[in-house]
Amino acid sequence: MIYDILIVGAGPAGLTAAIYARRAGKSVLVLEKDSFGGQITFSPKLENYPGFESISGNELAQRMLEQTLALGADVDMDRVTGIENGPVKTVIGENARYEARAVIIAAGARHRRLNLPREEEFVGSGLSFCAVCDGAFFQGAHTAVIGGGNTALQEILLLSETCARVTVVQNLAFLTGEQRMIDRVKARPNVEILYSSLCVGYEGEDHLTGLRIRNTETGQEELLKVDGAFLAIGTEPENLAFSALAPLNEAGYIKADESCRTATQGVFAAGDCRTKAWRQVATAVADGAAAALNACKYLDG
Repeated sequence: MIYDILIVGAGPAGLTAAIYARRAGKSVLVLEKDSFGGQITFSPKLENYPGFESISGNELAQRMLEQTLALGADVDMDRVTGIENGPVKTVIGENARYEARAVIIAAGARHRRLNLPREEEFVGSGLSFCAVCDGAFFQGAHTAVIGGGNTALQEILLLSETCARVTVVQNLAFLTGEQRMIDRVKARPNVEILYSSLCVGYEGEDHLTGLRIRNTETGQEELLKVDGAFLAIGTEPENLAFSALAPLNEAGYIKADESCRTATQGVFAAGDCRTKAWRQVATAVADGAAAALNACKYLDG
């Protein structure tokens, strides 16, 4: 089958694009490599998405997915490894090859790593990215959160509710998230913040037991003993599979403006994977709508 529009990624941008494309009467296939909803599924509470005073990322993702399916979009699991250009695009997955007249890349981004020795070894063995997923394992324990932006602040607040102690490792001399969240974090009595500090190594045998911390002002290093740690230093795109048709900037994001058009006719980029000033759920949804509308305009030509 040749689809009108194939969408790579089922986060907020991809699912919104599917909703708009189906409402325009286009046949749609959405391919997702990991989990439906993308990064928002790691957010226990969203308080800045219009229409909801508070909603969990999982619930919002589930509502978007249900709406997409109800409108008749096809959804499948596959990891896309490349796209071949032509009047009909061929999207190459690990499980199959797919054809579509237009493609919307909404591949999102992955959790950023520190790229320190033994990092991947400790992931799942004391080193985590998601407090809502793994926080229960550390009830009454001492955990560390590496990072100081909004993502880190959410993790800190959640962990501080059940952990005996939470130590924040922030490379700057200040926290960078929203002031309201910063105030809430600083009000927690069991939260300690290490400013101007870098995590430069991990300690432990089969399980993470400590972080090597370096003060950026004095150069002094110390061992911070912890029962677990959460990396909350943002995300990075995984766009190499699309670089032949959608050129990337120096940080690896697809070059595309607010129209979501890439350098290749019929190929669009939406959400966190493209060049943009702000990466929020609301801006991803806006991208999904713009990409779908412009893809429909391209198809109607």
